[in-house]
Amino acid sequence: MPVLAQSAWPNKPIRIIVPYTPGGFTDQMARLVQVGLQARLGQPVLVDNKPGANSLIGVDAIAKAPPDGSTFGVVIAAYAANTTLYPKLPYDPQKDLAGVSLMGISPLLAAVNINAPFKTARELIDYARANPGKVSFGSSGNGSAAHLTTELWKSLTQTYMIHIPYRGAVPALTDLMGGQIQLFFDAPTGLINQAKAGKVRLIGVAGDKRLAAAPDVPTFIEQGFAGFTGSTWAGMLAPAGTPRDIVKRMSDELARIIKNEETRAKLDAMGTIPAGSTPEEFDAFIKAETAKWGKVIRTAGVKAE
Repeated sequence: MPVLAQSAWPNKPIRIIVPYTPGGFTDQMARLVQVGLQARLGQPVLVDNKPGANSLIGVDAIAKAPPDGSTFGVVIAAYAANTTLYPKLPYDPQKDLAGVSLMGISPLLAAVNINAPFKTARELIDYARANPGKVSFGSSGNGSAAHLTTELWKSLTQTYMIHIPYRGAVPALTDLMGGQIQLFFDAPTGLINQAKAGKVRLIGVAGDKRLAAAPDVPTFIEQGFAGFTGSTWAGMLAPAGTPRDIVKRMSDELARIIKNEETRAKLDAMGTIPAGSTPEEFDAFIKAETAKWGKVIRTAGVKAE
């Protein structure tokens, strides 16, 4: 039967569910491959934004879609964190969803308010230790990659900073520029643009090497914070039960699109490292991410909103 499925697929439009609003990192990644997939698969590819409940609504829609190769979804690091953050999910990540491909990894950048009394990561830590609770950091929501990465850094540096959760990255960045918060970790795109405009100061990359889009910003590892990394990522899922030949074909096509020069250049500008993995590799990646962020959530006592 898999041979028949492959020969007939795709025979109708393909929907990619994005569990967030348009314009954010997840949406950008879905739309980055949309045109290429249309050309390679010969069918319309539609991006369907289903935001809400920290991505649970959209992911549940992916899980409950017919497993016939007509519906896929793009998720980010919060997908792995939600497994621990929410005791009762409307879907079972292991039984209801299957990995297709890791699309890209985006090491987070840390930015501080331009008028803050610290200009480097080390100065920030010294200030936070001398003034417990006077530094507040924003995130795009409880359990987001930005939130958990900052909690990991707090644990590593033994500092006490106040978490201010927002409903998305845009309001958090707005308050960072306005001075209502002093620190914000986020995907590179928006922060790089605001830093170039002189509205925020970048103090570090939470990756193992500098970003091509921000070559002057050192990694935290370079600055003496050994082993500290934190990233968001984007990857494609399919409803469990989708024929494996269809999943493999979609994975192969994504890899070809992601690894071509035009797409790689766009990802570089976004501060995102191209991936393009096999389904098995992505499933293993999700398992490791779930364990990593689960430990951070339990240690920091993070609760769902």
